[in-house]
Amino acid sequence: MTSSIFAYDKLKTIQALRYHFISRKEIKYLMIIVNLFAIISASLFFLKKILLLAFLFSSLLWFVMMILFWFLLPRMIYAKSASFKDKFKVEINDSTFSLIHERADKSWEWNAFSSWMESPHFFHVYFNSRSFFLIPKEAFDSDGIDQARKLLKENIKN
Repeated sequence: MTSSIFAYDKLKTIQALRYHFISRKEIKYLMIIVNLFAIISASLFFLKKILLLAFLFSSLLWFVMMILFWFLLPRMIYAKSASFKDKFKVEINDSTFSLIHERADKSWEWNAFSSWMESPHFFHVYFNSRSFFLIPKEAFDSDGIDQARKLLKENIKN
């Protein structure tokens, strides 16, 4: 199955990068810890057990983390990566995953991938926790999205 030629839409790609960051275990744990710290410090402040400074510090930490993971990091990754400005075509079959570009193309056996994930506008195909492809769903017709999903499920064990 071959996709149509696609380019990355900036806003959708940034949203997909947010999904990538938020789905990482270490970031989930960090967010849980910071949220618990903020809730506990707010409770202790309202019970007059801690000073305003501790409450403000926990709030500042929470805001900085949200701004970093929700706004800054996805935009920085998008700006640094030249591949988000290129056009590609993806070819998926039972034995290989191929990425086709006007200058070159590359194929991988399915066992080269460690996992995959689906977000509203993309399939995220991972080599490891830091190296991945974003494949826009709009590159496929409605039947193609279902076929791609099926091939990813069958060939990449999460």
